This record gives sequence, C-alpha cells and structure tokens, in this order.
Amino acid sequence: MRSRYSAFAVGDTAYLLRSWHSTTRPATLELDAAQRWTRLEILDATGGSAFHTEGTVAFRAHYTVHGHAGSQEEHSRFVREDGRWVYVDALP
Repeated sequence: MRSRYSAFAVGDTAYLLRSWHSTTRPATLELDAAQRWTRLEILDATGGSAFHTEGTVAFRAHYTVHGHAGSQEEHSRFVREDGRWVYVDALP
C-alpha cells in the first residue's frame, strides 16, 4: 500500500499498473497533474504477512488540488499474484 501511495505521489503510472491485479487492472491510467499527495494514514490492516495470500488495508490519503485540501478514504483488497502483492479493488 505504501509503495502504491508513493507511486501516486511521484506520478509513476507504470508501477501503479504493474502493482494492480491482472483481472482488475485498467488498460491505461491518467493521473491529475494538479493533484499533490501530501500524507498517508493507515487506519487498519489485515493479513499481508509472508504467510498470507491476501490482505486488506484501510487508509486515508490526503492531497491538495489547486490549493484546496482533500482526502480519499478506501478499504483496499490485496492478493499475491505471481508471488507479488498486488491491488485488487476497493471493498464496499
């Protein structure tokens, strides 16, 4: 999760697509160049250790766009695909 947040922060779309599950990955990804990610809060996590094959992360990511602050909250699901942790989707 933290590596994906960092990729959003620096605009690394190639990493974001590589770390997205093959069944839910979009064909392309366009980021808003005006959006600046400023802070990540991990609110909760399950699984995710070397012994797990799936896990979840609840987070709040803070950003600014054109001088206005905002945040995004999500409860994300991750699984191992080809031995690597990848983002699957947001839980309801």
